Amino acid sequence: MASLVSTHLLLQLVLLISFFHFNLAARRLAGSAETQQPLLFQYHNGPLLTGKISINLIWYGKFKPTQRAIISDFIASLSTSTPTKYQPSVATWWKTTEKYYHLSNSKKPSTLLLSMGTQIMDETYSLGKSLSNMQIEQLASKGAHKNAINVVLTSADVAVEGFCMSRCGTHGSSKVASVQGKSYKFAYIWVGNSETQCPGQCAWPFHQPIYGPQSPPLVAPNNDVGLDGMVINLASLLAGTTTNPFGNGYFQGPKDAPLEAASACPGVYGKGAYPGYAGDLLVDPTTGASYNANGGNGRKYLLPALFDPSTKSCSTLV
Repeated sequence: MASLVSTHLLLQLVLLISFFHFNLAARRLAGSAETQQPLLFQYHNGPLLTGKISINLIWYGKFKPTQRAIISDFIASLSTSTPTKYQPSVATWWKTTEKYYHLSNSKKPSTLLLSMGTQIMDETYSLGKSLSNMQIEQLASKGAHKNAINVVLTSADVAVEGFCMSRCGTHGSSKVASVQGKSYKFAYIWVGNSETQCPGQCAWPFHQPIYGPQSPPLVAPNNDVGLDGMVINLASLLAGTTTNPFGNGYFQGPKDAPLEAASACPGVYGKGAYPGYAGDLLVDPTTGASYNANGGNGRKYLLPALFDPSTKSCSTLV
């Protein structure tokens, strides 16, 4: 009887160990496939944003001047007309998006030049502290409607429909009322400050993740977990907005839940990245902050990998 029990326990132990190794292999396989298998990006023949585009910032809620500078310096750093002597740079990161323009029209590729536009302050919470998607669009319409991307940035004490539950920000487009018999669309972006609401979801890797492997958070390059997290999400959405502004540009998967230039490479910031690990990044020797891009005014940023349509893989700066 004792021998039978021992045999039974031994069999259970073998099965348990086998199950553990199977699951471990499955996780490794999934991680390997995510980084090595080519993604099937498609161009859906719609227009991309071209020409001189100004990025207008609509600040909703309370932001310190130092916090606004983190975002505005990032926007200014996108342009090669304001280069930094330090590499890798924000402008170098942005140049990957040019490949989409060459593919959409190889004979005469269009060009895109982003620049800092106007900044609009709404520190009185004119629409309250709980916003719907319609109200985000309403705020976005305060910016210029032509040759522009209007970016709504909500402060840490503002709740937005779907924020922290399914998204950290979004981009879309809105039809403008007819002007001289002609109607057109403008593109907009919304990003929320997640510092107090869901930093583990929207400010990773500068905060412990809510789910998955737990690794120590990285030091934020601008010493502001919320704003450095906003830069990551804004950068991702800018890439998606320019290459898929109206839902018929470049994306993979279903139109209502597309994977775009940056969202196709989730959690990847440097070479060697895997779930729970952002990759091999640069580290500031003075502050210990992790980053992968240099910007204007001596700033450093952490930017997401972009899908490179020429290599069909996620491209990182480091």
